[in-house]
Amino acid sequence: MKKFLLLVILLTSFIQNSFAANDVASPYQVIEVTGNKLFTKIADNQEALKKFPELMRDIVEAELMPAIDYRYASFKILGKHLRKSTKEQRAKFVAAMRSYLVRTYASALTQYHNQKVLFEPGTKLKPKAKSASVDVKIVDDGKPDIKITFQMRKDKKSQQWKAYDMIVEGISLVSSKQAEFNRKISDLGIDQVTLELASIAK
Repeated sequence: MKKFLLLVILLTSFIQNSFAANDVASPYQVIEVTGNKLFTKIADNQEALKKFPELMRDIVEAELMPAIDYRYASFKILGKHLRKSTKEQRAKFVAAMRSYLVRTYASALTQYHNQKVLFEPGTKLKPKAKSASVDVKIVDDGKPDIKITFQMRKDKKSQQWKAYDMIVEGISLVSSKQAEFNRKISDLGIDQVTLELASIAK
């Protein structure tokens, strides 16, 4: 699970909100360009991160979260419970999930040790495409290559491409979390699960 989580974080981290809404960058270009920017920033702050590990959360907040469609991902994770929840319950769950992701990403990124990432050339998207699958390969010396499919969607308002799911070794992050939280919500209710999620995220 820890290996899977690290891979998810590494690849999710390649998406950053660095292209304005009117730019024509494809989701493939966004991944390649901004991935290099993010890890350069982490590398440049290695000494500061050793002294102040909490700085990683600031980096995640600034560089990663603007490009993660955590609201859409949260709704998919809620699954069948989405329609049964109130507007207030959904808002609290999304906020708790966002904090949980920030904490999780920051923790996992501390394990980054310059793994090589190869960006697969993507197929040409249709002009009105709203979703895209991006394949990326992680190369780590002495270990088998790992192919990952990165799911992205185009935001209706901003027209920007954002990440909402990763499929690593056949396992979808959203689907696995949906199964985990759906069981808990069925047993404990969305309010209790939201409180527990928020507590973990502190």
